Amino acid sequence: MNLKTGNSSNGFTPEISLDKLHRMAAELILPGRSILRLLNTVLEFVTNFLARVLGSSLIRRHFHLLLSGLVLFGPVLSFWVSKYSIFANSNHYLYRKFLRSTWGWTCIFTGAFIILLSLSVRHSTSLSLRHLSRVGLTGLLWWSCQRLLTLLEDAAGTCYEPMTPGQDGQSPASPVQPLLLLHEDQNKASCLKAHMLWRGYEVSQDVLILCFCCLLLVEEMCVFGHHLERQKPLQRSPGTPLRVVFLLCVLLLLVWMFLLLCLLAYFPKFPSQQLGGALGYLGWRGLYQGLYRLGSRWGCPGLPREGLSTTVYTNKQP
Repeated sequence: MNLKTGNSSNGFTPEISLDKLHRMAAELILPGRSILRLLNTVLEFVTNFLARVLGSSLIRRHFHLLLSGLVLFGPVLSFWVSKYSIFANSNHYLYRKFLRSTWGWTCIFTGAFIILLSLSVRHSTSLSLRHLSRVGLTGLLWWSCQRLLTLLEDAAGTCYEPMTPGQDGQSPASPVQPLLLLHEDQNKASCLKAHMLWRGYEVSQDVLILCFCCLLLVEEMCVFGHHLERQKPLQRSPGTPLRVVFLLCVLLLLVWMFLLLCLLAYFPKFPSQQLGGALGYLGWRGLYQGLYRLGSRWGCPGLPREGLSTTVYTNKQP
């Protein structure tokens, strides 16, 4: 008796066909496509709403006033916040991973958004590099500001070493504040590293870079709403990667504002934080309201909207 015939007569050999496999794969792929279509619809709705909010004249013209009010009156919240909160710990994860690399995160997300937006409009590498140069100029300004503030703090401050009660002849129970030994040859970094006291004028660099990055993100992202309006007559929609990066930039803006509020509420330092906020505002004002308005004819990268609003309409009826 043939073994193959015997197995077939007993029904042990399964009947495999390409049509059946194709139907099974289609049944598995169909729910996945439905989920992706739903997520894409939600992404379009959320990004369209956020683009309209950030592109409104109220946000573009008055966001710096909102940020200024937050810096001025944020320290008042220190009377109501709890010192036992997790955000009152300076070693919190948000402070260690985001606050110390604020410009790095802003540079990555803003640069990705600028490149995707410029390529989706004009497909021009030179235009993308010209708009991306705004991020480079901003990074150069921040690096120069850091070095200048460090030099000013080292010149205006003094390092002190606390004396133990036995060194100045006082008893351990004396209520008088122990004297301090002066160290003239120390800068701020080496003084704090040696666990000594540094006293002098300082500017909060954390508040400065947070305020500057918030203003930069709003300035760069407000163009997305205008881009959506220009694409409506063409019946085109921005790609999913551009929408995802735009959403990530909005989330990053919310994180920076939350960290700024935490610094002002849990670690108030007047007036160094207010000076930092003022310098951040002046930096944004000098670049986006001054230098970038000169245009490309002066060798400047121009404003975020420059060169991105020229759209060629096709199939247009006279």
